[in-house]
Amino acid sequence: MSDKREEMRKDQPPMRPGPGGPGRGPGRGGPGGRFAMPVEKPKNAGATLKRLVKYFKKELNMVIALVLVVVMVVCLSIVAPKLQSEAIDSITIGEFGRLPSILGVMLGAYLISAGFTWGQTILSARLSQKIVRHMREELFDKIMKLPIKYLDRHPHGDVMSRMTNDIENISNTVSQSLGSLVSGLLTIIGTVTMMVSLCWQLALISCITVVLTVVTTKILSKKMRIFYRRQQRLLGTLNSTVEEMVTGYKTVVAYNHQDIVYEDFARTSEEYKKVGIKAEVLGGSMGPIMNLINNIGFVIIAAFGGYFAINGIISVGIISAFIIYAKQFGRPINEIAQLYGQIQTAIAGSERVFAILDETEEDKGGSGNMENAEGIISFKNVNFGYTPEKQVIFDFNLDIKNGQKIALVGATGSGKTTIVNLLMRFYDVDSGEILIDGVNVRDIDCDELRRHTAMVLQDTVLFSDTVRNNLKYSNINASDEEMVEAAKLSNCHGMITKLKNGYDTQLVEAGQNLSQGQRQLLTIGRAFLANPTILILDEATSSVDTRTEKNIQNAMVNLMKNRTSIIIAHRLSTIQDADVIVVMDKGRIVETGCHDELIAKKGRYYELYMTQFAGNEI
Repeated sequence: MSDKREEMRKDQPPMRPGPGGPGRGPGRGGPGGRFAMPVEKPKNAGATLKRLVKYFKKELNMVIALVLVVVMVVCLSIVAPKLQSEAIDSITIGEFGRLPSILGVMLGAYLISAGFTWGQTILSARLSQKIVRHMREELFDKIMKLPIKYLDRHPHGDVMSRMTNDIENISNTVSQSLGSLVSGLLTIIGTVTMMVSLCWQLALISCITVVLTVVTTKILSKKMRIFYRRQQRLLGTLNSTVEEMVTGYKTVVAYNHQDIVYEDFARTSEEYKKVGIKAEVLGGSMGPIMNLINNIGFVIIAAFGGYFAINGIISVGIISAFIIYAKQFGRPINEIAQLYGQIQTAIAGSERVFAILDETEEDKGGSGNMENAEGIISFKNVNFGYTPEKQVIFDFNLDIKNGQKIALVGATGSGKTTIVNLLMRFYDVDSGEILIDGVNVRDIDCDELRRHTAMVLQDTVLFSDTVRNNLKYSNINASDEEMVEAAKLSNCHGMITKLKNGYDTQLVEAGQNLSQGQRQLLTIGRAFLANPTILILDEATSSVDTRTEKNIQNAMVNLMKNRTSIIIAHRLSTIQDADVIVVMDKGRIVETGCHDELIAKKGRYYELYMTQFAGNEI
């Protein structure tokens, strides 16, 4: 809508930025990169987790199956080292007769474990996709029920990010983290139990490396996070610079600012290089340091284990089992530390999704219908502001008769499109009332109101579908004969038949393979097919050339016959035949009358008309 953007820009507080800001994206770096990425913390993790659990309850059978499979995998991974210990002890004491049976059981345990691990992967994937499907469908359904003002006041990129990025984060966390988290906790408990049962002294000594791992991870992660945050911030600056240069390249060249733009980019790029090197070095050091600590642990276990074995406290096979258990014990601790950031980010994303789900849905109004509507419209003492701080419509009074053609004119921001928004109940009035055939629009069901009203806007809205389906968007039950008749009345039938596949031509990128005039004619044809009682034309010809405008105007004349029509126009030449011209200024009506009457008054309309006649914009 033409002046709506200006009104919203003036009258509303700044829109909130999308989550993450510029440059937000996946982390980079070597091992340990997941530790280093900034952790996005939720505001109320407990409440969000409770709501997430409800989605898991819907797939309770699959959750139980996944947990059972994880338990089996963990049990087999804990039993295998014990079997290996017994095999080594059998070789050591010369009991070779037991060796084949032990090795057979070991092989079976590894094969079964592999099968259950594969099953865990499948169950995790299915569970995550089912849960996010419920969330995605619920979120999309909610967006369809939100009032227009919500989408006007929130960045579209932010809403889309919640539908895509946040939902995808939740999916990845469920598929990758749930099984790993349960497995990690059970592995730690099971491994510690086995180590204590085999040799509590050696188990206690093994904890030294665990403490060392946790402390080192915490220190390195904190340092890496600083550099990765700075790296992401600089990457966002680089991306913004490139985007501005590409989109505004003509302006850059026109003012000979290439060298200045390059110097700014090179300066940021150099800083990004330095920070990137430090981040990569720290990120890459995580793996070797962890390996070093693990190897030190193996040396400690081998040394003390050898001592205990010589003194008859444990057998040689137990030393081998302890080395494997020590490795198993450290792995889940590292994994859980890595999962922490991912889980926190997913919970924060869930909060953003739930924030939309908690929004108040559009009030559809009463149960009144417009089955036999005549299209008599009355605005009575209407006052309205997009925000409480600033009113934009003041004591607006206007009566529109059945079949009358009303034109709203005025400078940008005068409130013309706001009046249409109030009539369509995209917003509700602050005070006063709007009546259709004597019935307050608040008492008419919104769907019923919009079913009997058609809009043709300056910004043509078509969909990436066939011409046929775009025309029938306003009346999906219309026959092909009715569609063709509407196309003929709107002067677009000839244009459509010249397309390669006629009415079955696929529109690319919402009609980018058509000219602006062709797209506008299709929107008029769509309005024809709706057969509305009330017609709204909002700057419908302002984006086309004069010859195309004449063709569109002829189609609009046909469309307006026997219909109550409200026209918003900057080109005053297009509304000279209007029954009543309403001149608005700063949310108030300053003049009304037909073209000749208003010209004779030499008031505000006369000034606007003469300004345009002189070739200047309003």
